[in-house]
Amino acid sequence: MYSIDQLEQTWQDKALDSIINIVRAPDGDFESVGQLASAVNDPQSLQKVIEHLCSTPQGKQAFQNRPRLGDVNLQKLYCLPNNTLGYAYANHMLKNNLEPLSAGQVESDNQFLGAHLKETHDIWHIITGCDTNIIGEIQLEAFYVAQLYFTRFWLALLAKNLVKASIYDIEVSTNYVDAIAKGWLMGKQAKPLFGIEWNLLWEKPLEDIRTSFNIIFSEI
Repeated sequence: MYSIDQLEQTWQDKALDSIINIVRAPDGDFESVGQLASAVNDPQSLQKVIEHLCSTPQGKQAFQNRPRLGDVNLQKLYCLPNNTLGYAYANHMLKNNLEPLSAGQVESDNQFLGAHLKETHDIWHIITGCDTNIIGEIQLEAFYVAQLYFTRFWLALLAKNLVKASIYDIEVSTNYVDAIAKGWLMGKQAKPLFGIEWNLLWEKPLEDIRTSFNIIFSEI
C-alpha cells in the first residue's frame, strides 16, 4: 500500500513529466494540454477554486444552475450587427476556422468548472481582446490566474511558456512577461467573468459588455 508521501511523490512526478512534455511540444498541441490538465488538476486544488468562485453570488448561482452555452449557430450570429458580442464571436471563430467547443455531460461541480471554462474560452478571448497567437494566449492565461484563484493548470501553462522562452528563444521573454503583466492586471481589475450566461448577451454591444465588466486595456 502506498504511503501518503509516496502518493504525493507519484503525483508530483506525473505533474513534472506533463510539464516537460508540454515544453517539448509545439505551441497549440491540445493533446499535451489535456495531459497537463489531467496531471495537475487534483481534487483538492479544484475544490479551492470552486469555493473561491462560489464566494460571489454570480459564481454560487452558476454552480447551482450549471448553465451551458448550448448549440451555437455561427452563421446566424454573423448576421448580427457588427458591434455585437455575437457578431464578434462568430467573426472570431469563422476567421480562425474554429468550431464552438463542446464539453459533454456535466454531473459534478468539478465537471461544470471544466465544461464552462472550455465552452466559454473563445468568448473570453473576445471580451478581453486577447489574440489567439502565443502572446494573446499568454495574456489570457494570466487573466485566468487573476480571476480563478491560483489553479495549478493555468500557472503551469504560464510556467511552460517561460521555460520554453528560456530554452528555445530568450528574445521573446520580454514580450511574454509583458503579456503576463497585462493579463494579470486586466484580470484583477475586471469583474468576475465566470458563470456569465453569454448566450443571453449575443445581441448586446461588445463595448457595453466590456464596460460593464470593467475590462481595461493597459499599455505596458
